[in-house]
Amino acid sequence: MRRTTISMPDELALAVEREARRRSVTVSEVARQALAAHLGLTAGRREVPFANLGRSGSKHTARRIEDLLAKEWRR
Repeated sequence: MRRTTISMPDELALAVEREARRRSVTVSEVARQALAAHLGLTAGRREVPFANLGRSGSKHTARRIEDLLAKEWRR
C-alpha cells in the first residue's frame, strides 16, 4: 500500500474525522472508501459502464481489453 499526503480545507478534514469516529475506522479508511467510490472502483477494479457499446473494428479487442484499458487509464 502506498502512503499519500493530501491537503484539504479544515471543514472537510473535520467532516472526515467525524465520519471516521462515527464508523469506528481510521481517517485513512474513510478517505480510501470515498476515493474508491468516487472513481468507480470496486474490489480493486474500475467499473466500465461503457463496455459493449460499440464495435472497435478489431478482432482482438476482447482478448486485449485489460492491456487496452490499462494503456488508456495511464494517460
